[in-house]
Amino acid sequence: MRAARAAPDIMSLTLSDVKRIANLAQLDMDEAHAETMLGELNGIFALAEQMQAVDTSGVAPLAQPLAAILALPLRLRDDVVTEANRREDYQAPAPKTQDGLYLVPKVIE
Repeated sequence: MRAARAAPDIMSLTLSDVKRIANLAQLDMDEAHAETMLGELNGIFALAEQMQAVDTSGVAPLAQPLAAILALPLRLRDDVVTEANRREDYQAPAPKTQDGLYLVPKVIE
């Protein structure tokens, strides 16, 4: 039987919230655009609330989402180094290097 969940607090924004967020993000947003964003953001919150309402007890988390739809398990390669260290070859044409690092002129004072 499905466990009853308490009704989540419905989160929604007001037009002043959207304008404040736009100001904090340093976005120049006119009234019409703010109203459009209000509807879109509240739609996202409503979708998140719908997803929270789904009972997922007894559903094991997936390490690889494709495993849920593929009949064959995925073959993953071993995580081993297969290439030789060619750092010196790659750094040879660089104007300046030190201790395996590229040296560049200071750009921030």
